[in-house]
Amino acid sequence: MDKVSDTWARGLLRELFDAAVAAADPREVLDGHLPEKPKGRCVVVGAGKASAAMATAVEAAWPEVDLSGCVVVPYGYVSSCSKVKVLEAGHPVPDANSVTAARELLAQVEGLSPDDQVLALISGGGSATLCLPAEGLSLEDKQATNRLLLRSGLDIRTMNAVRRRVSGIKGGRLAAAAAPARVVTLAVSDIPGDDASAIASGPTVADPTAQIDLTVAVRRLGKDLPSKVRELLLKPGHAILAESAPVRTIASAAGSLSAAAARGREAGLSIEILGDAIEGEAREVAQVMAATALKADQPTLFLSGGETTVTVRSENPGQGGRNTEFALALALALRGKAGIWAIACDTDGEDGANLGAAGAIITPDTLSRSETLGLDPAASLARHDSGGLFSALGDLVVTGPTCTNVNDFRAILVLPQSAG
Repeated sequence: MDKVSDTWARGLLRELFDAAVAAADPREVLDGHLPEKPKGRCVVVGAGKASAAMATAVEAAWPEVDLSGCVVVPYGYVSSCSKVKVLEAGHPVPDANSVTAARELLAQVEGLSPDDQVLALISGGGSATLCLPAEGLSLEDKQATNRLLLRSGLDIRTMNAVRRRVSGIKGGRLAAAAAPARVVTLAVSDIPGDDASAIASGPTVADPTAQIDLTVAVRRLGKDLPSKVRELLLKPGHAILAESAPVRTIASAAGSLSAAAARGREAGLSIEILGDAIEGEAREVAQVMAATALKADQPTLFLSGGETTVTVRSENPGQGGRNTEFALALALALRGKAGIWAIACDTDGEDGANLGAAGAIITPDTLSRSETLGLDPAASLARHDSGGLFSALGDLVVTGPTCTNVNDFRAILVLPQSAG
């Protein structure tokens, strides 16, 4: 393999990912989505990986407005704010600070009048950082449920339906507590299809799943599901809000893919966007995309977003997340085909809680380099240790927290050998 081509391909893939993340940076895009400036007081509340960066952008855009409030982010996602308090809490599993934060946000919106404005800054990661157990449940019940959800392979909509049902603040409960103040929500979407009720489990949005039957989800979560949670999930729920307050989506996967596509066109590539809301088991999605890439007969860049899932089948899983799992499954499906590189990363900078990386890059010689090091890619995939393999190869993509989150970003670069 030509080393110059490999260097160029790797560099381009990283540029594409960086462009996708920049397009979702709330400090760059929030200003144009703000509502009319309030004449009186504005209380800012928020939760998720982008909420502190969003609060920073609000303070910069409205320096003369009487602002106060509080947002909560996962540990490490802090952005400097002067008027809005920033708290940190557990993610992806909630902790005691998540409960403290939920109570603080509810306190911020108590006793407001119809003349007051509540600006809710919501993004992915808010479900864990904003945790108030429903009546009769404990923090331990919520933690156990969240761990089971993360290993279940359930789609994100079903996971969030469960989270709303067992919460004292999600599913519109935060907005209900703010009444009669006016509530406007600004959201950075990490949900395929940008369903506002599912972003951080919709603390300010009416719950469309309040009355759905969660029996199948309960069965999938298994015998380790706490008994009180099981009982609650099997009871019919009820909507907290009749309708949602206004929601403005300020960043999404579609916007990030458009930014990456523009960079690809600058490089002279044909662009195919496979979808911005792709879901499914990571390794199965990889099989489908590998088949698509192998059919390309001209320099082509295939882009996609969404949120895949991983059903953990190993009793002792290794390191990794859904993007490194996708990448390794893709490498295996491509079987070392010359002229194909790819990147798969989570736009929040963290693909799996134990990985310390956003994702990984694969190259035409990923499999051969693995074998040279004595690694077995198929075995690594089977025990969910894709992150361990890419770490050994030096092919992890490490960014640190990006302070945004529009979920998975995937780019497959096909440079047929006949095209040079």
